[in-house]
Amino acid sequence: MEQYVIKGGNPLVGEVEIGGAKNAALAIISAAVMTDETVTIENLPNVRDINVLLNAISDIGAKVDRLDAHTVKMNGSFIHNLVVDNEYIRKIRASYYLLGALLGKYKHAEVALPGGCDIGSRPFDLHLKGFRALGATVDIRHGLVVADARQLKGTHIYLDKVSVGATINIMMAAAMAEGKTTLENAAKEPHVVDAANFLNSMGANIRGAGTDVIRIVGVEKLHKTEYSIIPDQIEAGTFMLAAAATKGDVTVKNVIPKHLEAISAKLLEIGCEVEEFDDAVRVVSSKPLHHTQVTTLPYPGFPTDMQPQIAVVLGISEGTSTVTESIFENRFKYVGELARMGANFKVESNIAIIGGIENYTGARVNAPDLRAGAALVIAGLAAEGITVVDDIYYIERGYEEFEKKLASLGAVIEKVSTEKEIQKFTLKVS
Repeated sequence: MEQYVIKGGNPLVGEVEIGGAKNAALAIISAAVMTDETVTIENLPNVRDINVLLNAISDIGAKVDRLDAHTVKMNGSFIHNLVVDNEYIRKIRASYYLLGALLGKYKHAEVALPGGCDIGSRPFDLHLKGFRALGATVDIRHGLVVADARQLKGTHIYLDKVSVGATINIMMAAAMAEGKTTLENAAKEPHVVDAANFLNSMGANIRGAGTDVIRIVGVEKLHKTEYSIIPDQIEAGTFMLAAAATKGDVTVKNVIPKHLEAISAKLLEIGCEVEEFDDAVRVVSSKPLHHTQVTTLPYPGFPTDMQPQIAVVLGISEGTSTVTESIFENRFKYVGELARMGANFKVESNIAIIGGIENYTGARVNAPDLRAGAALVIAGLAAEGITVVDDIYYIERGYEEFEKKLASLGAVIEKVSTEKEIQKFTLKVS
């Protein structure tokens, strides 16, 4: 089991380049199998979830060529098996995108029930409801979701709850259905727009992505394309909040500042300086930070994937802050770990009441999920002394070369795998 070992107390200073959006890439590489022609995808993040999904796609027969760490060529004409199931695919949430993609193209799909981080229930029933509305029969058998249709027909679908995954999945299946589909109460996240743009670049007819009503006219076939994935707003936001927590000065490059507006607004509220450029954002934290209130909401609201990171910053800000989690009910599991570092958090239902303290102190903590793990790293960077973050498997599911990027900004951090290496690091930096 690998760990990050961190000596805190160094401000992060410099520039960091943000990679492609993991959540967009997972949808896009699934949609790439919907054509029999070759698709080239650029700006792909080289993280575990992406590699697991590419392996699963290769296992069912598609040709997958990694041209380099961030570019892949795919051809779905060789697919010979519509059952997607292995021990790895069961560990990631986005396996479900292959349901919409394969159902749209072949009118049949069998995909392992999705896994992912244990952050609470997610409305997978909305995906199934959408497939059924399009004319598919959907059953769960032996741990697989089995979807089958003689024909998919466009229809009107209203999502009871805003769901990014269901929006993208239904959009993929409807892209090759007969007739028109109207999807109401659709998610508006940037990666929904990116997935729609990708499908349109292959010849799909999707309008309205980025609004709450998406209109899709089904087409018979899709064609080849070359496409570059948008920058990752969550990776960018994580570095922005790391700059705030460490009293740093960081320019986050290769971003779309509009996607980061909710994060930038909160940083300004608590006393940071935020400067926007065409494709970069600079965060300077030179004054004492103060309290605020945060509520997670669907885009363009404050992202749930940034909730643990901002909570860590508020934990060392003056006054009492509140963080209300309105998306996932199990997203405060990091609070117990943060308490080991001296944090003053009290969780009541879906609200964390945070009493600001002067400083965290280094401790040994465990990453309970992807974003909470990143938040604990931020706490370690801001803390006095040595912090060890165990079980960084989760963090590496969504952040590429996280420790190297942090080290390039002046963080004292190493990835290790033995107690001896931890002791060696501690002696070196003492």
